[in-house]
Amino acid sequence: MRITSKGQVTIPVAIRRRPGLLPETEVEFEVEADAVRIRKAAKPPGQGRSLVARMTGKATTRMTTDEILSMTRG
Repeated sequence: MRITSKGQVTIPVAIRRRPGLLPETEVEFEVEADAVRIRKAAKPPGQGRSLVARMTGKATTRMTTDEILSMTRG
């Protein structure tokens, strides 16, 4: 595996799956002598609020929550 000119490396799927490194997962790097370790970063407090803020206004329909629930629960 090679590092690109931008310092990027593709982590193989089998390696990403074991620790649950999904897209948008924050990671940390730790350097020990001539080795580098990658691990999931500690979750910052209020991560749920960040997700809600990113999703706000993304709906593509003008239906209310009650209308959507009524339709899906039929």
